[in-house]
Amino acid sequence: MNKQLPNGVFPTMITPFTASNEVDYTALEKLVEWYIQHKVDGLFAVCQSSEMFKLSLDERVELARFIMEKAKGRVPVIASGHIADTFEEQVKELKAMCGTGIDALVLITNRLVQQHESDDMFKGNLERLLKHIPEHIPLGFYECPSPYKRVMSPSLLRWCAETGRFFFLKDTSCDMENITEKLEAVQGTGLKIYNANTATLLDSLKLGIAGYSGVMANFHPELYVWLTRNYSDRPVEAKQLSDQLSMASLIEKQLYPVNAKYYQMLEGNFTNNISRTQDYTAFTPTHRLEVEQLQRLSKRLAAQLPDGK
Repeated sequence: MNKQLPNGVFPTMITPFTASNEVDYTALEKLVEWYIQHKVDGLFAVCQSSEMFKLSLDERVELARFIMEKAKGRVPVIASGHIADTFEEQVKELKAMCGTGIDALVLITNRLVQQHESDDMFKGNLERLLKHIPEHIPLGFYECPSPYKRVMSPSLLRWCAETGRFFFLKDTSCDMENITEKLEAVQGTGLKIYNANTATLLDSLKLGIAGYSGVMANFHPELYVWLTRNYSDRPVEAKQLSDQLSMASLIEKQLYPVNAKYYQMLEGNFTNNISRTQDYTAFTPTHRLEVEQLQRLSKRLAAQLPDGK
């Protein structure tokens, strides 16, 4: 079985809700189609952008199962969703997620140890956890910023890669030195690293990063797709696009994921921007105007890009 994931763009999917605060599966189906129409290379379902910490286990499982069903094998679907504090509850969560048929199961690095605990403790807990996860399931890691960010050390990542079970890392270090050392550490293994940070993305692609997995792929994934596929052949245009994407990514600091949901309203996919993690009523007319301007800018940039891969 080929457990490798493709290089490229893996959006960290957002979750639409109905007016009664239930998962809106009609809007979710439209969102899956929108990502695929914009030529993403995979989907990262059930992550922090999905508001997984505010979803029940049943909701997380059904979300992953539904996205797998609607993707229909056109792109791989990976998912996380273990949010519990206790080992026993995490095993229950991970086994349930394995049962959805996802293409890879992503472990959250901060769930394996507490903030003050060592890499040796991480290894011990991971070895214990791996005994409960079916060996045929490809695995990955996500340096989720909440409830605290556990950035993996290069040596720990190498150790994990050498188990032969890990094929994905969503890196959130936003640090070129750390990224460079991680890339060197996993050379010769099957583990690929995907950068979540726009400012460092182009430089990291040149060093061998496999792609992008970040929140801005909920706004204009087609621009990240172009960048990841054409940065080498079109270096001048890639640099210009990278600069523009970095400035656009500052909207992450606005009121995410409410603003991303408003963008999806503009795209015709969502009917509202209700969120369980943010107060969507705090989304002001000025916020809306900024997202509308971003949408127009995104479409203009996409139209101006030269033909690529």
